Amino acid sequence: MIPMLDLTKEFLDIEEEVIASVIEVLKGTKYVLGPRVAEFEDRLAEYHGLPFGAGVGSGTGALFLSLASLPISPGDEIITTPFTFFATAESILYVGAQPVFVDIDNKTLNIDIDLIEEKITKKTKAILPVHLFGLPCDMTRLTALAKKYNLYVIEDCAQSFGSSIDGRLTGTFGDAGCFSFYPSKNLGCYGDGGAVVTGNKEMYENILALRNHGSRGNYIHSVVGFNSRLDEIQAAILLIKLTKVEHNNAVRRENAALYTSLLSSCVMCPYIPEGYTSNYHQYTIRSPHRDKIKDALAAADISSVVYYPLPVHLQKPLAQFGFRQGDFPVAETASAQVLSLPVYPGMPRQAIQRIAQVIQKCL
Repeated sequence: MIPMLDLTKEFLDIEEEVIASVIEVLKGTKYVLGPRVAEFEDRLAEYHGLPFGAGVGSGTGALFLSLASLPISPGDEIITTPFTFFATAESILYVGAQPVFVDIDNKTLNIDIDLIEEKITKKTKAILPVHLFGLPCDMTRLTALAKKYNLYVIEDCAQSFGSSIDGRLTGTFGDAGCFSFYPSKNLGCYGDGGAVVTGNKEMYENILALRNHGSRGNYIHSVVGFNSRLDEIQAAILLIKLTKVEHNNAVRRENAALYTSLLSSCVMCPYIPEGYTSNYHQYTIRSPHRDKIKDALAAADISSVVYYPLPVHLQKPLAQFGFRQGDFPVAETASAQVLSLPVYPGMPRQAIQRIAQVIQKCL
């Protein structure tokens, strides 16, 4: 069996450190917004070269609280991609805004920058790009466009921890970068967790209050907030794993390079523009024979996953907006062709070769 991700091996590699750190937290009895959360927030901000980091309950919470910290009102519009995890659009709906979708670029699978400007209206307040599968969006052009129209930019970095453009990390281009630490992420905890990094002090202070019932402490509440706090034990685990994420991302890139060398003649492999660095959160191929490939891999006891089988605009909760099949053809075609293969650190080279052999034989 070749799994999509081997969390058991990852844990065993850091077992002693994790257990010792968790025991320290338990003995310290500061379980909510304690010193580990504060230390992780500082380390996370420092890693990104930004002054502020705020730990929250999940990646969805990071997106939602970032939007909620801004002057966005019901009926406002936020531009984003239809080819992403549902939480991206969900966070827009949470603040009462309307998601305005822009089709994706056929090579990168990220939002097509050339199509954004025509979707900007007087109601547009922000752009929410997603760095899908670990590949950064073209943030240079996107932020220039946002500046032209005085729009906020909230980066969905759930899949792109450590990815960069010309050495500049995702999460540092917009007004805020939002991260998920779901266990399968490149930097993942052992439960739910998320964070926001920003250089905007007002946003940061708003998020700190919003994540904690609208209070900065002492049972004084400035707004109606929410309960979305990073857990102290998860922060302790993330502090350990943060020291290893650069190495693990490098191993993912090595695995991806091997895949590409073996598969580029028979499927469409991930496209990485010059100057861009992907963390390869997913190694996602494309083929009109996707389902045939998936079945062949399953028959060989090899895991693979379709991210995502139905674009967001065609999901039932968004039916109220009247989207139809054919509205975003590139995203819809991609959803019928993409297949993500195992690419995790610690994956044997022979496993990648075996997967490639199965795909080659299938085609």
